[in-house]
Amino acid sequence: MKQPGKDKLDKLIVVGDRLLIKPLTASKKTRGGLFLPPGYNEKEEIQSGYVLKTGPGYAIPAVSEEDETWKGGNNETVRYIPLQAKVGDLAVFIQKGAIEIVYNDEKYYVVPQYSVLLLERDEDAF
Repeated sequence: MKQPGKDKLDKLIVVGDRLLIKPLTASKKTRGGLFLPPGYNEKEEIQSGYVLKTGPGYAIPAVSEEDETWKGGNNETVRYIPLQAKVGDLAVFIQKGAIEIVYNDEKYYVVPQYSVLLLERDEDAF
């Protein structure tokens, strides 16, 4: 039995080459002190946030010596090329390729790896 208050994201499974990213809360004021209207930062093309979960990667076809699948015994396990992103990385990504979701009243992005421009990893934090 799970403890109450356990992270509710444990129920989510990210598939394929996608990442679940929690966006950073953007500043509502510019460096010069000008306050920005609500929704301004959401229209930006480039976003950043922390990677919370990653998918298994890119599925690769199994190499078999027999191409005769009609013989049965198709007990192949799926193999994947892993993603570069790891949980805890700060990702800078193109928002156009991302899908915004709301889960438990929190905003997240599901981002394919090809939309990620760069990752910042702090090895000392882990």
